[in-house]
Amino acid sequence: MAMRLFWVGFVVVLFYGNWVDGFLEFNETELSYIETYAHDEASNFGSSKVYSNAVMVGLTLIQSAGAKGAVCLDGTLPGYHLHRGYGSGANSWLIQLEGGGWCNNIRTCVYRKKTRRGSSSYMEKHIPFTGILSNKAQENPDFFNWNRVKVRYCDGASFTGDSENKAAQLQFRGERIWLAAMEDLMSKGMRYSNQALLSGCSAGGLAAILHCDKFRNLFPRTTRVKCLSDAGLFLDAADVSGGRTLRNMYSGVVGLQGVKQNLPRICTNHLDPTSCFFPQNIIGQVKTPLFILNAAYDSWQIQSSLAPASADPHGYWHDCRLNHAKCSASQIGFLQGFRNQVLNAVRGFSMSRQNGLFINSCFAHCQTERQDTWFADDSPVVGNKAIAIAVGDWYFERAAVKDIDCPYPCDKSCHNLVFRSA
Repeated sequence: MAMRLFWVGFVVVLFYGNWVDGFLEFNETELSYIETYAHDEASNFGSSKVYSNAVMVGLTLIQSAGAKGAVCLDGTLPGYHLHRGYGSGANSWLIQLEGGGWCNNIRTCVYRKKTRRGSSSYMEKHIPFTGILSNKAQENPDFFNWNRVKVRYCDGASFTGDSENKAAQLQFRGERIWLAAMEDLMSKGMRYSNQALLSGCSAGGLAAILHCDKFRNLFPRTTRVKCLSDAGLFLDAADVSGGRTLRNMYSGVVGLQGVKQNLPRICTNHLDPTSCFFPQNIIGQVKTPLFILNAAYDSWQIQSSLAPASADPHGYWHDCRLNHAKCSASQIGFLQGFRNQVLNAVRGFSMSRQNGLFINSCFAHCQTERQDTWFADDSPVVGNKAIAIAVGDWYFERAAVKDIDCPYPCDKSCHNLVFRSA
């Protein structure tokens, strides 16, 4: 991947591009990589001092999954990466559900099954554990010695589908993959856990919300169980043309992959299934303590939901979509309106004492697995508190965490994402 990573204030290292002032720069065509950027960055830029010492963790295929029909889109076995905990964390488990978008029709799912997002045949055999998955106390102060797991995403419906398309040789078995992974991990010691955290980024962040109460129910009441959704607050919002780009996509995912039966009944009892795939309609009913971490100006949503090329045929939003610094005053106004929708969506949720919230005014997406955004000398802060500290304070109940940033452009600690045209 040709990309350039910019940091605030000083030049650091040269990879395939330049490190300069303030931003992480991608090709527009590389948007799909945002969700696993920490992973990809570490793979491609091994010279980085931040990632060169990351522990590499091997892929475990779930051998029992095949008999349960718990398979990836192409019928291969699903898998996860497990790094064992030790000491005080030996009986604590952190499960990170991988992100990577969705596939909403036969064409996109057939394409996907020839990638690591649809087949374990294409998955990396080893990946670096960084950020919330790091095994170093100086990088991950509260969870470094826990059992840490990255569950790979190969179904295309946030681990919720249960259907198939025989003609296209597609298996939509996300719900079964979820169950098979949890059963396998329980057999490997997770059932003895005295504390557990289900987390996920992007499509995995949505999955963490959808599966939160199911995860809680795996454990006895004496186990402390909570959930964290990173960049999973996808809004049912109008795009720049007044259309509903993301709702149309979600409708395809839900219909194609047989998702309805696995959505929370408390939602589907009164709303249509597509609405119940949107977290704004679910988070108020989640019984388990939940932490929502989201950028107020989520890069993925700006690119793919609010201002996609399909909703902007004349290209008025092209430059703004790629780089917020090139947005006009009216475009910034539109994005401030989106931030207001984000805050409205979490208003009721945030009133519960058990829940946590960290909404920073950044142009970002997925901040837990990247070391620079999770916990570093210059990582993003709200009220002088880094994301890792905020999550830890909430999980261990050291402090209530309901952190909402002031609107753009007030936050100078952001690691904003900027895109180049392909």
